[in-house]
Amino acid sequence: MKVCMVGTGYVGLVTGACLAESGNYVRCVDIDVEKCSALNNGEIPIYEPGLDVMVSRNAKQGRLKFTTDISYGVEGADFVFIAVGTPPGPDGSADLSFVMEVARQIGRTITTPTLVVTKSTVPVGTTLQVQSIIRSELEDRGLDLDFDIAFCPEFLREGSAIGDFMHPDRVVIGVETDRARESLVRLFSPLTGDENSIYSMNIPSAELTKYAANAMLATRISFMNELARFCEVSEADVEDVKRGIGSDSRIGPRFLNPGIGYGGSCFPKDVKALMDSSAKKGVKMSILEAVEQVNLSQKTLPVRWLKEIEGEDLSHLTVAIWGLSFKPDTDDMREAPSVEIARELTESGASVRAFDPVAMDKAREILGDSVTYGDDGYGILEGADCLILATEWALFREPDFQAMKDLMAKPIVLDGRNVYDPEEMEEKGFIYRSVGRPRR
Repeated sequence: MKVCMVGTGYVGLVTGACLAESGNYVRCVDIDVEKCSALNNGEIPIYEPGLDVMVSRNAKQGRLKFTTDISYGVEGADFVFIAVGTPPGPDGSADLSFVMEVARQIGRTITTPTLVVTKSTVPVGTTLQVQSIIRSELEDRGLDLDFDIAFCPEFLREGSAIGDFMHPDRVVIGVETDRARESLVRLFSPLTGDENSIYSMNIPSAELTKYAANAMLATRISFMNELARFCEVSEADVEDVKRGIGSDSRIGPRFLNPGIGYGGSCFPKDVKALMDSSAKKGVKMSILEAVEQVNLSQKTLPVRWLKEIEGEDLSHLTVAIWGLSFKPDTDDMREAPSVEIARELTESGASVRAFDPVAMDKAREILGDSVTYGDDGYGILEGADCLILATEWALFREPDFQAMKDLMAKPIVLDGRNVYDPEEMEEKGFIYRSVGRPRR
């Protein structure tokens, strides 16, 4: 089948490449000339394991092309996906200007019946607005094209997006017609293996499903982090509590890891957008308000630990940070806890050094020269008074503790991801803090 993917951000690029990998012919459209040129040359603008190889392979085999010409992109397409950004505005609402502009361009350029699918994460009612815009543009052109509209949310985890797309646990589709449903089932059933994992519903339900899924996962994270605060003052161990409640089949073990909060392109944005869109309908999301507040406070927990140990004046300290991306296996720095940690430390007068295996360039764009960037994890430890583990990359899980201690001026380790064992750290002579575990 022929697919047009409008937008080559994280979602559009992964989706386009994976659909090409599944045997479809995909044309990806983007307004960025340099980006399209780089992609056609096999240069990938994001870090996602395996994506560069997949893009290169399908481009060479003629199934994947990148263009700035939307007319070329939609020509003869069976599906036109909208996969542009919906960044949060100052009030937390989703900025839909890119989505609406793409809808206008589709209405101005399509010449044959097609299925237009919103892939961007959008508030309830947006896809039907897209339909109205396309219809209005077609009327202005004097065309009466029988196009369909649908919404198909993405459930891709950064760092494992290819596996998530190629082997999904479910596909959600919001449709108005049987024809649209049958077309999307035909497109996605080779990935799911059967139709039982494809959940069809009306469009508003599908739009809300996307927001609800991310809001639920964010809620689990903030609940565990709030529970961890109680553990710290009650001699309970949050890791034991996590295992205890995670073994309950009604709860399950996933997304119960305590830490220094969630970040990335989805959870923070989608929680805010759901609160905003519900408020506009007169519904107050009190739970999500608390989820967001807990998360904001949790991000700077290591700085509070450091002030407990060293006092309020941090101006004499040098602090090393291991990990900058919001999670391992990505270079995404959006809403990363490391950003808030670094900013609060520098505002307190501390000198900050940082290392991340893939996110250094993205970090420089955000933090500038307020932070010193090292070439490796051990190099930034020399003479440091404290180490903060902010992202649990695999290379930080089994470090040379003796080398760490020899390099550091003070053996303070603040573990924001509960990677190390408290008893072992005490035996090795470190001053150690972790999330929701008893202090020894």
